[in-house]
Amino acid sequence: MREYFDVIVIGSGVAGLSAAIYLKEAGLDVVVLTKEDNIEETNTNYAQGGIIAWKEGDNRNKLIQDILSAGCNYNNTKAVELFAEKGPQLVFDFFIKKLGIKFTQTSEGKLDYTEEAAHSDRRVLHFEDHTGDVIQSNLIEYTKKLGIPIQKGHTAIDLITNNHHSTDYQEFYKPREVMGVYILENNTGIIKTYFAHRVILATGGIGNLYQYTTNPPSATGDGMSVAYRAGADIINAEFIQFHPTSLFHRDIKRFLISESLRGEGAKLIDTQGRKFMEDYSPQKDLAPRDIVARAIYKEMGKTGSGYMLLDIASYYQGDIPLKERFSMIYKTCLQGGIDITKEPIPIVPAAHYFCGGIKVDLKGRSSIKNLYAVGEVSCTGLHGANRLASSSLLEGLLWAKLASEDISRNFEKIDRKRLDSIPDWEEPEFSEEFDSLLLQQDWKAIQLTMWNYAGIIRTSKGLDRAMADLNYYSYRIFKFYKQARLNKEIIELRNAVVNASIIVRAASRNKQSIGCHYVK
Repeated sequence: MREYFDVIVIGSGVAGLSAAIYLKEAGLDVVVLTKEDNIEETNTNYAQGGIIAWKEGDNRNKLIQDILSAGCNYNNTKAVELFAEKGPQLVFDFFIKKLGIKFTQTSEGKLDYTEEAAHSDRRVLHFEDHTGDVIQSNLIEYTKKLGIPIQKGHTAIDLITNNHHSTDYQEFYKPREVMGVYILENNTGIIKTYFAHRVILATGGIGNLYQYTTNPPSATGDGMSVAYRAGADIINAEFIQFHPTSLFHRDIKRFLISESLRGEGAKLIDTQGRKFMEDYSPQKDLAPRDIVARAIYKEMGKTGSGYMLLDIASYYQGDIPLKERFSMIYKTCLQGGIDITKEPIPIVPAAHYFCGGIKVDLKGRSSIKNLYAVGEVSCTGLHGANRLASSSLLEGLLWAKLASEDISRNFEKIDRKRLDSIPDWEEPEFSEEFDSLLLQQDWKAIQLTMWNYAGIIRTSKGLDRAMADLNYYSYRIFKFYKQARLNKEIIELRNAVVNASIIVRAASRNKQSIGCHYVK
């Protein structure tokens, strides 16, 4: 099956859907693809804390300094300046005015700005602790209103490029460019050839490469892997941000305890009730995430405990009742037998956000013609070595707008004759079905390797061991990938081992401990 579009957007989170909205309103024929059966299964949907927004009395220079400070001045200063200039007002223009999102208000009826770590002002808007899923649901409703097609259960296999796929030998001598995507329809196993004059990758992060993560299982870094294999530049891959506080519970997994609890006064304590963050930073509990995550990790090692504690019950002084201000956290913890209004929350650090990714410019353009990347899969350089809290949703929105504007202003179609020289996907003549237990075993091996050797604290020897292990896994995984009848799980596994190798190689090259990348 061959289909033709102006623009293909892969990913249905804030970056992908925002880009699709801007493109549709510019009059382009756009389709959104997601590998999940549920459109809402995105990192955006699980974002609790909030989003940086314009606030009277705050200013551009303070925000710039906060971003640079959190990112250890490793940031792309042009991206930081653009974000601070254009981003905060966009929350009002797009989310509030266009989508009609009503963020949480104070008892006086004013917008309730909260504080998060490493911010010098209370500039973060939120909807209780449901910010992400409220944004996600409103984006979906707006795309439906515009009639934007969203194809669920469609997994990207490979980007189509002229150099690699064309049967016209003359394409070998031209600069590389993307012409579309080979797509697997999960339910049927049919592989489709989707052509597009532009492709936007908005596939989110890589958290599921780690044993402990706040990300959903879908966060396997598919976009980075397909872009890397097509020849796109990848940068800053060593910078994996570990969120200091995910819920430690036998039955409840992958649940984030938002940083905004600490912004509202919560304190980190050990199992004996001692506050320990003053030992690690003058900012104490509101230090940047990398410092807090390492502090918890070290305290766990010192005490031999499998977790630390976060106490909001003893320190919360907000206007909104605690069980309402953090309703999702309150209800989820209560299901696990923890009443956050009366007792501390057991927490552990977990892989949370990828500060590296596909290198893009200030318009979201990758190093390959016609290929754009927005959101967590991209690296604008905004975050540097460590992301400032509540900047990611806005980065996704802003670069979705910038990329879409660049596409619509400079839109040119690829000659149809060139597309006709691209063949459809060919599966091996004798493809096999593989036992899912084998795939699960390889997944666990990769996750454990990454957690132990490329996690919160790294060593040169550990990274060497990780690379050796990943080389072995890669050989085995690629061998059966070539023999297998493709399905979503096999594609994700291949992407995972590619991405894990990228991260470990980047970590091995960077000998400097900075931000999220800490080498002992």
